[in-house]
Amino acid sequence: MELLQVADAVAREKNIDRDEVLEAMEQAIQKAGRSKYGHEHDIRARIDRKTGDIHLMRYLEVVEEVENEATQLTVREAQRMKKDAALGEFLTDELPPIDFGRIAAQTAKQVIVQKVREAERQRQFKEYKDRMGEVVNGLVKRVEYGNVTVDLGRAEAILRRDELLPREHFKNGDRVRAYIYDVRAEARGPQIFLSRTHPTFMAKLFAQEVPEIYDGIIEIKSVARDPGSRAKIAVLSHDSSIDPVGACVGMRGSRVQAVVGELQGEKIDIIPWSQDPATFVVNALAPAEVAKVVMDEESKRIEVVVPDDQLSLAIGRRGQNVRLASQLTGWDIDIMTENEESERRSEEFKTRSQLFIDALDVDDVIAHLLVAEGFSSVEEIAFAETHELAEIEGFDEDVAEELRERARNFLDQRNTEMTERRQELGVADEIAEIEGLSPVMLVKLGENGVKTLDDLADLAGDELREIVGKDAMGLDDANAIIMAARAHWFTEDGAPAAGAVTTQTEQAGTE
Repeated sequence: MELLQVADAVAREKNIDRDEVLEAMEQAIQKAGRSKYGHEHDIRARIDRKTGDIHLMRYLEVVEEVENEATQLTVREAQRMKKDAALGEFLTDELPPIDFGRIAAQTAKQVIVQKVREAERQRQFKEYKDRMGEVVNGLVKRVEYGNVTVDLGRAEAILRRDELLPREHFKNGDRVRAYIYDVRAEARGPQIFLSRTHPTFMAKLFAQEVPEIYDGIIEIKSVARDPGSRAKIAVLSHDSSIDPVGACVGMRGSRVQAVVGELQGEKIDIIPWSQDPATFVVNALAPAEVAKVVMDEESKRIEVVVPDDQLSLAIGRRGQNVRLASQLTGWDIDIMTENEESERRSEEFKTRSQLFIDALDVDDVIAHLLVAEGFSSVEEIAFAETHELAEIEGFDEDVAEELRERARNFLDQRNTEMTERRQELGVADEIAEIEGLSPVMLVKLGENGVKTLDDLADLAGDELREIVGKDAMGLDDANAIIMAARAHWFTEDGAPAAGAVTTQTEQAGTE
């Protein structure tokens, strides 16, 4: 009974299952038994779960041909011990209880301690792997090289130096609040990783301070942080009668101040989220005022034009404001002043007008009218509907048809020249057959050393766009062209063709 009492005490203290403690004891007794009677024997121990009695048994397997005399015996030998012994059966001999010597007791203790520790680690891992994403409180146990070990009560966690706020220092015994961002089962036990710089940590702090967020009335859509310095948080209210920004700020700023205090004075901009990306970007750039925005949805870039006196405010110190706004919205943001935008538009107007003057052999008045109507390339004119061109002030159907004809003749002539140039550069016809690559693009590929299907297949989508011009195609189109170039690497059933494995492996490594 004494063994059972010890097992109960250990199970309570370590908060693990009593059976796991008893199994550890059985393994310890088993190890001691093998040390006494010989390691070659199959000796197993069992502790009676009701009485606490120890049973030490030697197991012998009944086999046709004996390979190990210490653990096996033939059917004939087995039947001398037990008349109905059958092949594959195990016969057992009860061994006398062993008197634990000092060394055997020490070994048994080590096995029990190790097994209990393993069971405790397993319990910790199971408990904390489901708690990833929670904010926990703990006490600082020790600080080593800036890394903080935190006692969570039933487990220890690590708060690494790069997950602490800048200029933040903890001493032994300090209380700390942090976010569990990872739990990993490693050889030395479960490793629980905490963070105070993670964007979600801020979101969780707001959820603790703002009941409307906890109740789901207000939703935090995104968070961007420059830990310890500044942050932006986008919020949306699912109840039209509740102002999400006001609810997060609280009476006289009490709610937001509670979060700011926990984050060592980190300044927080609370932004109303909008389904319209342009409105959301304008909100995210607060406190700067925005004059207008120009969006490129395919590449997720947005140009923001601000008054000259708002430029430094929009960019922020060391680019902080625009960087956080970009992270918050998921859009790349380019900022320019009204003067810069005016100059750029003027330059673009001149460049496009000159393009039409040269390509279509028209005077500058017609060229200016085409640019003013939004035409930016000869291709757009060549494939425009006649009535679209005829609607331009001062044009009629005859002028429109003549412009379309001249545009098509220019394109035909240019394509002929480019095809000749492509052949001179040695770009394979197989590449020219891929849909989506124009003669101009094919020449650019040749000038950059991309001349065979394998050369093209080895590129990444970004690399292809870099060569042909980012304005010439989107990333999805570039990836589709590369996949078409890789088609010859695969057999009809989709398996890699012979000789393609190495190339694909290398390609996977570069992407």
